[in-house]
This record gives sequence, C-alpha cells and structure tokens, in this order.
Amino acid sequence: MIRFDNIAWHAGAFRLENVSFTVPEKSYAVLMGRTGCGKTSLLEILCGLRRPHSGRMFIGGRDVTNEPPGERGIGYVPQDGAMFPTMTVRQNIGFALRLRHRSPDEIQRRVNELAAHLGVAHLLDRLPQNLSGGERQRVALGRALAAKPSVLLLDEPLSALDEELRDDLATLLKKLQRELGVTALHITHSRSEAARLADVLFRFEGGRVIEAKGSIQ
Repeated sequence: MIRFDNIAWHAGAFRLENVSFTVPEKSYAVLMGRTGCGKTSLLEILCGLRRPHSGRMFIGGRDVTNEPPGERGIGYVPQDGAMFPTMTVRQNIGFALRLRHRSPDEIQRRVNELAAHLGVAHLLDRLPQNLSGGERQRVALGRALAAKPSVLLLDEPLSALDEELRDDLATLLKKLQRELGVTALHITHSRSEAARLADVLFRFEGGRVIEAKGSIQ
C-alpha cells in the first residue's frame, strides 16, 4: 500500500498542494496527467529525492516521510533509465545490493536470477551504450528490483520504445508485478498503456489526484 496524505511541495512558481490518494496493496496503479502537472515530482518525493514541505507518506502502513531513501523499500525506474554509463549490466543490476553491503555470492545469485527473468543474461558484461532502448529499460527494471522492494515506481518506462517493444515490456511489467507481489505506481500519457496495465487508475487534475474507477474516457 502507498498513501500520500496532504503532500505539499513547491519550486519557484510550481506547486503541489494537498495531494492525497492511496494505492491498494499489491495492485498495479497508473497515474495520468498533463505534462508539467507534477507526476514525476510526486514519485521523487516518495523516493526521498525531494522533501515535501508538508504532509506525510506511508508504505504498507509505515510512515516513510523522514526515512532515508535507501530504507523506504522502493525500487525506482526513472524515465530515461538513468543507467550508470561506466558500469556493466551486471554492475548496474547489482548496484543497490552493493550499497547494502551484501556478499558477492548473494549479489551474483540475485543478478543472475533477475537477468534470467528479464531476458538479459547474455548482456551482463556489456556497457549501457551497447544496449538497445528496450534492453536498457529491462536492465533499469532489474536494478530497481534487485533489493526486493515492496514498492515499484515507474516513470514513463515505455515512452521511448517502439510499439512492439512497448507491448513486450508491458507484458513483462505486469507479469513481474504479479509474480513478485509488489505495489506498482506507473506514470504514463498513453491511454492504451493505462488500459492494459492498470488495476486502478488515477488522474492528476487541478492539482489533485482523483481515482478514475477503472475508466480512461
């Protein structure tokens, strides 16, 4: 479960005011809204990359508002994937585990497990610049899932892909979310993408997030 409780944040003239909504436990939620309405900022606030000026956030009933980013149990896939360019695929996927001082054997097992799930086992020794767009997104997803988070945040993960790759990755995202039992919050502008993925749909309208009750009309 993810809950935003009256979150407010501002930067210059831009403001988020009193944003409140709840994503049900182990659901795949999609958040839609016009460009610049604050969707990405909201994900970054939940991750701990930005600090809200007021309000609180909860994950699984735990108040994470003041917790360090690495202790929130969140996996985050930013819009561009944000791969580390000098690290191999293997190192990118294992990054969060190394930060947590896991043993080399544990890191290797987890990286190999995720690489097999994501279909990138043959790419483990490549650098990001030698990957296709779809491959980079799969690796970014693996990195986000490596530490077994309870929450997965995805910022336009399919936007830069062609139609066939979008379909393939959308299928994979839904499959992994179901298998791993994570609560997912996915930003998109695509109505068809939302219709395909969303268990629950939210819209950002007039500075508020409203539940669309499964309709994207």
